[in-house]
Amino acid sequence: MNEHTVPLAVEPDVNANATDLLIDRAKATPDAALFSVPDGVGGWADVTAAEFLHQVRALAKGLIASGIAPGDVVGLMCRTRYEWTLVDFATWFAGALLVPVYETSSPSQVHWNLSDSGAVAVILETADHFARFDEVHPELPDVANVWQIDLGDLDKLAAAGAGVADEELERRRSAAGPSDLATIIYTSGTTGRPRGCMLTHANFVETSRNAAVAMADVVAPGSSTLLFITTAHVFARFIAVMSVHAGVRVGHQADTKQLLPSLASFRPSFLLAVPRVFEKVYNSAEQKAEAGGRGAIFRRAVAVAIAHSKALDEGVVPLGLRLRFALFDRLVYSKLKKAMGGNIRYAVSGSAPLGTRLGHFFRSLDIRILEGYGLTETTAPASVNLVTRFKIGTVGPALPGVTLRTDDDGEVLIKGENVFAGYWKDPEGTAEVLRDGWFRTGDLGSLDSDGYLTITGRKKEIIVTAGGKNVAPAVLEDPIRANPLVAQVVVVGDQKPFISALVTLDTEMLPVWLNNAGEAADMPLAEAAEHPKVLAEIQRAVDEANTAVSRAESIRKFVVLPVELTEQSGHLTPKMSVKRAVVLKDFAPQIGDLYTVFPSTESVRTVTPPTR
Repeated sequence: MNEHTVPLAVEPDVNANATDLLIDRAKATPDAALFSVPDGVGGWADVTAAEFLHQVRALAKGLIASGIAPGDVVGLMCRTRYEWTLVDFATWFAGALLVPVYETSSPSQVHWNLSDSGAVAVILETADHFARFDEVHPELPDVANVWQIDLGDLDKLAAAGAGVADEELERRRSAAGPSDLATIIYTSGTTGRPRGCMLTHANFVETSRNAAVAMADVVAPGSSTLLFITTAHVFARFIAVMSVHAGVRVGHQADTKQLLPSLASFRPSFLLAVPRVFEKVYNSAEQKAEAGGRGAIFRRAVAVAIAHSKALDEGVVPLGLRLRFALFDRLVYSKLKKAMGGNIRYAVSGSAPLGTRLGHFFRSLDIRILEGYGLTETTAPASVNLVTRFKIGTVGPALPGVTLRTDDDGEVLIKGENVFAGYWKDPEGTAEVLRDGWFRTGDLGSLDSDGYLTITGRKKEIIVTAGGKNVAPAVLEDPIRANPLVAQVVVVGDQKPFISALVTLDTEMLPVWLNNAGEAADMPLAEAAEHPKVLAEIQRAVDEANTAVSRAESIRKFVVLPVELTEQSGHLTPKMSVKRAVVLKDFAPQIGDLYTVFPSTESVRTVTPPTR
């Protein structure tokens, strides 16, 4: 057992709730831009802290006038946009609490979130969202109010609340205490029905205040960020709340196809992203260089960038390396930085392992990726690499006020101000994971002597081969997924004689890769899944991943599936995590072929593992 604690940087406020974060910000810097919204002509219009507070109060009065009572639950189904945080704070000001619904949710998922939480109202963004809700509305008799953002209903609500007295609003706003519920967030869940995580006002207030101290360089005055991952997930929502507390200017872009133009015009100082975003940026740059006949130059530039970052860790950068680095900075790195807005210094990465190669590469672009770790149950962050405490390959030390522990079997346990109150209407499930103040994460990891945490896999996902070998899938899956051709990879082999893998192709990168390989860019997915060049490239990625493990843990066979794993197909969660149990069930015949001497598909490839 190993344990590491970082003391609180800010003592708890026994009277504060989440609304105080905005009140304090508006008092401190009323005229500073807290948000920027698209101005309709390719630029951005600022919303000051005072203006945001005014809009929040007006909308909160509208909610009160519509009959929303203290403690009521309001659902919100909306993409990442300014109105998301406006509704969030207005709901708190009205004394109610918000239940997010992923904008990609099916009607049955919408029904579960709203019915299980007891929602009495729902705010939807688009006509499509309304259609999905309307399909199950007859089964939700408690949902009395339905508003649609795209129809201007938020403005109508604000106008309807003009008669609500300031005194009543203040009474509602200040009524909630630190231990009162601030939200119920339903975990996307890779297995089973989502469970509602109960997060309190103290979870948001104290985690925001302490994280802002730890990340002072990132959220310093003048900092800004462009949110593009869904605010229905705790990761982006927490950053949005902490940004209000810290005075970070926030913009939004839900359409990832418009991300690069938005980065160029908004010019954020830091980003919030998942590793797949950084992989896409890298892979796109690599394939673009390949298409332009500069692939060899790009690969040399990458090697120099990684060597430069590793030399920085060692404390000495040799003169020859410095000169090569300066050359490639002009030829390659500066162009990539410009494409990402030219102003990004930091990026906060979570939800999956980044990989040391990408960490070193982006660091040499002067973009320090601060990889962190947390769950919905920990109000997002539990640990994060800091500007002053930074180790590539780890998820950093604990945040202030958090204690990390690894149990005898390697499970990561967390205690602190960020730990949730339990699962909504699920005392048995709560008792299973919360014991003596410790939250049992279900993740496996290790703590080094400096308190840096490394995550090695999920406890429930450990594969035990027929030979009794324990294999953590993530160790193999993460490096394979970094290949530009790969969208998803699922390692299998529980109670089987060896490890195998299911692989799917990245349909966005596939045409570019095929073109660079001298093949037809419009090749159908089914044909590409069996093409010799594609299979050879996947085998190369598998061979590379196998070098990091023993022979008994290595992938012996793989198959490329001629389909995509998506949220719509039921194989991915809204945050793009693989629903492993569903994949194993739906692709059981293909898995069976992997363990058959004469498989029924030509695309099953046998891999010769390394000798160790």
